[in-house]
Amino acid sequence: MENEKKTKFIHQAISDEILEKLSLKNRYSFLNTNLMTILDQKHMNFLRKAQKFCIRYEKKNNITHAPDEEFYHWIPDFGKEGLISRAHPYEEIDLNFPDNGLAIELMRCLALSFFDPQFSMAGGATILAINPIYYHHENIPIRLEILKKFVTGETPGAILITEPERGSDAIHMLTTCDEQEDGSFLLNGEKIFSTNGPKAGYVVAYATAEKNNGNTMAQFLIDTSWEGWNCDRVMIPWVPKVWIGHEHFTNLRVPKDYILGGVGKGREHLFEGLVPERIGIALDATSQSWNAIAHAAIYVNNRKQFDQMVLKFQGVGFLLTDLWARLSNVTQGLLRFCEKYDEKVEQFGGDLPKNLAQAMVAGASMYKYHTCALSKEICYEAANLMGGAGLCDNTLMHDLLNISRIQEIVGGSRQIQNYILSMALRQIYKMSGI
Repeated sequence: MENEKKTKFIHQAISDEILEKLSLKNRYSFLNTNLMTILDQKHMNFLRKAQKFCIRYEKKNNITHAPDEEFYHWIPDFGKEGLISRAHPYEEIDLNFPDNGLAIELMRCLALSFFDPQFSMAGGATILAINPIYYHHENIPIRLEILKKFVTGETPGAILITEPERGSDAIHMLTTCDEQEDGSFLLNGEKIFSTNGPKAGYVVAYATAEKNNGNTMAQFLIDTSWEGWNCDRVMIPWVPKVWIGHEHFTNLRVPKDYILGGVGKGREHLFEGLVPERIGIALDATSQSWNAIAHAAIYVNNRKQFDQMVLKFQGVGFLLTDLWARLSNVTQGLLRFCEKYDEKVEQFGGDLPKNLAQAMVAGASMYKYHTCALSKEICYEAANLMGGAGLCDNTLMHDLLNISRIQEIVGGSRQIQNYILSMALRQIYKMSGI
């Protein structure tokens, strides 16, 4: 670990004094000061507890966040702390998290994204695999076992939707599933851009009984040790520490107990996950933006140029405060959405009425679209305000800048979100009875 630290700082571009000011503890302190007026005590307590764990973990393990530092072996430790997912109570697997829901997930994302943005992003992919199993485990033992492995960090998970020839078109899949006499299915085809794919012990995948026919879609839980599974790593330079997969299925047999949704149910299952998926991306994008603002705010309050604090230059101070104000406002809106979603889920026992679910899908796309665009702007401008120090690998700014460049593509591109929103606007108009 000491060699990694020396490698990271051999060309240190920031003074020791400022680098120390940019510590994880200080950035958390800046965040908490901003959020203390909008968070209730429950959320603030959870956030502080998660932050305390991350600070201690970083120090205990001499973590430097260097570009070549591996992090997948951290997952079990975060799982034991209950920091993989708080989306649900998980009573079915004897965990029973009293603090759960999308608002708590925002707190978890804030803590982990400040700690390590790429690690937080990888964790988000596991959550996408957790949700469908949680909704459709039907108390089948193997499903509950795998669900517990994901939530406790025994293995990362992945969700396989995107295909090389289909991109954002998640409906007209080419991967096929053929039902066998014993109720199992044979899968043939390929998927790509699945975060954690090469590292995951289990994945959730979609296929259709008839190519290009979304009405014949089915949803499967796959053990990656099975014959017929092959996964190569796709290198995306902007997130070099995240393992992203390109999978091939060759007569991969999926037993009956691993079928989360049979033919005709897959499409329904796919769309029910849109709200938590896109809001999850919005939570990460918002967290990354706060991390970037924290870096820049601390830097410009300590760095001097032309014999005065950099913050005092209007070109710096006014730009930073504009970004800060916009992020603060979006955060309050996102928190409100999460809190109301949690309330509605509890009110209706997890089964939202169709019209309410449709409205929530639109809201989730709005926040995914808006926060990702804002993250791209904030991370770039914050790095710019720090000059060369914002571009080197002495801080997490290079990770934030890089991840912000792919957020608009992950989980449905910017154009797809616009398309969804245009269709949703038409649906909302019809629902209004005008």
